[in-house]
Amino acid sequence: MTTIKTTCQHCGDIMLSVDSLRLELVPHTNAGTYSFACPLCGTREVRAAGPRVVMVLLAAGVRYDIAGDPGITEVEIDAFARALDDSDAFARLLGA
Repeated sequence: MTTIKTTCQHCGDIMLSVDSLRLELVPHTNAGTYSFACPLCGTREVRAAGPRVVMVLLAAGVRYDIAGDPGITEVEIDAFARALDDSDAFARLLGA
C-alpha cells in the first residue's frame, strides 16, 4: 500500500494512505490544493500543491477533482441527443 508523508500542524509528521488525501486541481494550471484529516487528532488540513506536489500525488494514485468543474449536465446531454436526431443540425452549425 502506498503511503504519503505529510505534516499535521498539531501532531507533526504523519503517514497517510492515498485514499486519505483529496487533490483539487485548478483548471488550466498544474497546481491546486490537497486536503486530509489527521489520523491522530482529526484536524482537517488544506495545503497548497505546486506542480511537483501535484505530480507526486497523481503518480501515487490520489483521487482528484477539478475546481469549479460542474461536469456535463442532464440538460446538455438532452440537447446534444436532440441535435443528433435533427438532420439539419450540422448544416445550421456550419452556417449552411
